Amino acid sequence: MNAHRIELVFFDGCPNADQARENLRAVPGVVSWTEWNLSSPDTLDRFRRYGSPTVLVDGRDVTGEVTPGDEGESMSCRTQGAPSAEVIRQALERKAG
Repeated sequence: MNAHRIELVFFDGCPNADQARENLRAVPGVVSWTEWNLSSPDTLDRFRRYGSPTVLVDGRDVTGEVTPGDEGESMSCRTQGAPSAEVIRQALERKAG
């Protein structure tokens, strides 16, 4: 299942980042992912529009939320918290189908 590009966008101190990691580990077949820390100056600008934590599968938010345009950078927490393992699994299955 890890033929997909899986990415976790978060920032240092995000109260839901660890839960997002646990949820990724709970999805069968997910063995690795790339992490983008919004607190790091090395993080690419295209990831700075996402709230923390966001899980992307092949560049798309697993929650299906519409991402705002490039309106600038802001570090914010996602109000709904970390995407569940089930939401992540479903996103991977949609991409495979």
